[in-house]
Amino acid sequence: MQPSNKTQNQLNVGDFANTVLAWQHSHGRHDLPWQKPATPYRVLVSEIMLQQTQVATVIPYFQRWMQVFPNIETLANASEDEVMAQWQGLGYYSRARNLQKAARYIVEELSGEFPRELTDIEKIPGVGRYTAGAIRSFAYDAYGPIVDGNVRRLFCRLFGIEGQVTSSAVNKTLWRHAEQLTPKTNNRNFAQGLLDLGATLCKKRNPNCQACPFSTECVAYRENKIEILPTPKIKKTTPVKEGHFIWLEDNALVLEKRPDKGIWASLWSLPEVTEAPKGATLKGRFKHVFSHYKLEANVWQLNAPQDNSANNAVALHEKLGTYERQSSHTTSIKSREEFQALGLPAPIRVFIEEHWPHSNASE
Repeated sequence: MQPSNKTQNQLNVGDFANTVLAWQHSHGRHDLPWQKPATPYRVLVSEIMLQQTQVATVIPYFQRWMQVFPNIETLANASEDEVMAQWQGLGYYSRARNLQKAARYIVEELSGEFPRELTDIEKIPGVGRYTAGAIRSFAYDAYGPIVDGNVRRLFCRLFGIEGQVTSSAVNKTLWRHAEQLTPKTNNRNFAQGLLDLGATLCKKRNPNCQACPFSTECVAYRENKIEILPTPKIKKTTPVKEGHFIWLEDNALVLEKRPDKGIWASLWSLPEVTEAPKGATLKGRFKHVFSHYKLEANVWQLNAPQDNSANNAVALHEKLGTYERQSSHTTSIKSREEFQALGLPAPIRVFIEEHWPHSNASE
């Protein structure tokens, strides 16, 4: 659906930008850790972390990340395990792999120099249209249109845009508005203002329309459509899957590094099996929600042999047929000290911490 002509006429491009800038100056967020200094690398890291993750959650991860990987060279030269260890808990782990791919591309292909033009920024692995615009706006204070979840919600309500935001037609309309309304100067503050308006006023639930500088022009506010715009997604039933993992430990714990594709790719985990092993006892259960299904997991304990060797335990249970290594996984025996430094999925780490007392750790 196209925005009404009245709304288009009311929102002069220059006036719109000035209103956003004035509001951002008085009410926007000015103390986010990636804002000072807003280097291309810091902006890239923050934007990748902020994908599908709230600002409050990202801040401590960003700060720790910058201590370990203060520049793009340190990230490019880091091992995958080092990167995953810093990312664990943020979820959507493909973002971490893409971030390191981006770093290596910039270091190896561009001699460590970040590109400045939108088309060149979009060539960086893992960088899409929004992230490219954000890097250009925040790092270079240059023209860079942005449309993320906050801006989609703001524009859908402001212009009365109906339809699924994931549809091609709605997406084109949103980006057209972004391109037309983005000024040629002062882009850093303008982009931050758009994001802050969506995040702090034009929220998904309980928006503060009375404080919004665009309440008189807003189609959704005028037509009492705030609660139905953006058009709600069609709800689908989330399937539930049962999972089985192995606990095999005596002073050290058997872990497997998962393959570089699929769920929890490249992370260390308890060994996963297709069914409960013969003779195993239930160690415990945990649940975890993925974007497309819910996991209800059982963790089965296998006994180690009397010589207390986890290595021998793996061989023994393979011989007995109670455990089989997956060819796509890397099996390793880890002490508690080694375990602490690994990148693990959050639910796996929590389960291990709760069920592996420090008194059992190797001396």
